[in-house]
Amino acid sequence: MLLADSAQVADGKLFILGGGWSVTGPDPTPSAVAIKVGVDSHEFNVPHHWELFLEDADGQQVRFETPEGSQIIEVRGDFSATAPADVPEGTPVDVPIAVNFGPIPLSDGERYTWRMVVDGETLPGGLVSFTTRPSRESVATE
Repeated sequence: MLLADSAQVADGKLFILGGGWSVTGPDPTPSAVAIKVGVDSHEFNVPHHWELFLEDADGQQVRFETPEGSQIIEVRGDFSATAPADVPEGTPVDVPIAVNFGPIPLSDGERYTWRMVVDGETLPGGLVSFTTRPSRESVATE
């Protein structure tokens, strides 16, 4: 997983703009999570369900107040991989996923983590963390 300004999937590849950051803000800005899931050959043609959650430094899902009430940020999807043609049997397949977000109003001076869960498990590499800068007002009062 990689944090980016923007990401997209085309022709089975991830295209990443402004990737690899771990500090943002303090003002809300658009962002993306670029994900590459490796699928071994024994998992081919098996449906998989994934979920992406935003958590705070305590591991709690981040909640926002909306007109419909308190909501968490979560994105869900499904994928399945098939054996590629013209490669040796048993060759694993990479499944690229790009999730883009508009500006998210996060608290400044805090640590956050995106957690990806596949089939109910957080896989190795399924976490990516970032910090929001303190607001200009809090820096000015120090």
